[in-house]
Amino acid sequence: MSARQPLPFLAASGRAMTPISFVNSTVRAYSDRGLDPTDALQRAHISPSDLGRRNARVTAAQFEIFAEAAMRELDDEALGWFSRRLPWGAYGMLCRASLTRGPLELALRRWRRHHRILTDDVEFSLEIDSGLAVWSIEERRDLGPYREFCLVTLMRYVLGFSCWSIDSKIALARAEFPFSEPAHVSVYPTIFCKDLVFAAPCARIVFDVRYLALPLKRDEADLDHMLQRALPLTVLPYRRDRLLVERVRKLLRDARTPHATAEDLAEALALSTRTLHRQLAREGASLRELKEEARVEIARHALARGRAPIKRVAQAAGFRNEKSFSRAFRNWTGLTPSAFRAQASRIPGGLA
Repeated sequence: MSARQPLPFLAASGRAMTPISFVNSTVRAYSDRGLDPTDALQRAHISPSDLGRRNARVTAAQFEIFAEAAMRELDDEALGWFSRRLPWGAYGMLCRASLTRGPLELALRRWRRHHRILTDDVEFSLEIDSGLAVWSIEERRDLGPYREFCLVTLMRYVLGFSCWSIDSKIALARAEFPFSEPAHVSVYPTIFCKDLVFAAPCARIVFDVRYLALPLKRDEADLDHMLQRALPLTVLPYRRDRLLVERVRKLLRDARTPHATAEDLAEALALSTRTLHRQLAREGASLRELKEEARVEIARHALARGRAPIKRVAQAAGFRNEKSFSRAFRNWTGLTPSAFRAQASRIPGGLA
């Protein structure tokens, strides 16, 4: 993706998370072209001695500076991965070709189609299965020593573009890779998710299919601005999640978590409690309201399907007493628990 040169002082900022192996992969591309990476390394303040340290890391800003310099000097935004170079601006063109007034699914299908114009060494696919979207990469050429860096970056390219285009984090359910677990596996949960599979049949990411229905929020002017600093989208996870409310609802409605605390939910969602509360507020919701809604939902099913005393139903749903339960239940359903149970008993199949 095209990007302008960031200020050198940014190189020292942020946590050093990017594995040195990704830097070494780009250094290899220089070597394969008979070029010297020294100038690019110096611009990013990456010491040549770090290249030989297996566990070395660089910051996102350092890698952004180095990768941009390499793409320009090699005139290859693929950094040596493919059988032919992808000239500077190739992925910017792909982003532009993928913009649409439709939903994310249409943009991703455009991305898949137009990427084949850039190269046929890899091919993407998008499938929908049991409420999940599966984005996969088929390797149609041996990627050799570039394999890990190539597949990880291709996934981050499309994930970064997707999150930016719908202005929402896409919470991955799973990420799979066709190579063995690398020594720097600790960085993978940060750039993908906690549920990781290695030595898989192919590279793929899996996420809630509802993200595909979200409309694109960006236009050509937004794209021009984004492309000035596009590379961070491939490294830094997007924060805002426009499906967070639904994900919290699902967790709370699980019969095993009616009493879940904010800390429990934040951990399950890989967020801090502060971030959880802040993001819910952005979506016009609060954890207190969502927990009450979920408890009422649990109670509705219990009332419609059983004969347990209302006091016991209230306790099972997490309410302190029958009075607070009845008040909350009426606010959400317009009926008292007793009236709801009576009405459900008169309708075949109940109201649940």
